Amino acid sequence: MQGVIKAYDPVSGDGVLLRDTDLSEIELSPEALVGSVFRMLRPGQRVVFDLDEHGQASDLRLGSEVDMGTPAWISESDE
Repeated sequence: MQGVIKAYDPVSGDGVLLRDTDLSEIELSPEALVGSVFRMLRPGQRVVFDLDEHGQASDLRLGSEVDMGTPAWISESDE
């Protein structure tokens, strides 16, 4: 799944993201950044994520419009 960070507190590690498909708010799992390239997150940052057994966002990775396969997206190689 893919979404954007709505809020993130670097002190507590608490955060919320908005899922792209339905704009639902999903809390970050406590281990969301463990093993990822992220040290912290900023509002509006696009991420790819999985849901853990508690329905929280986990396994955060870098995301982009290309990853979503957005129909209107035209890459430089397509031009």
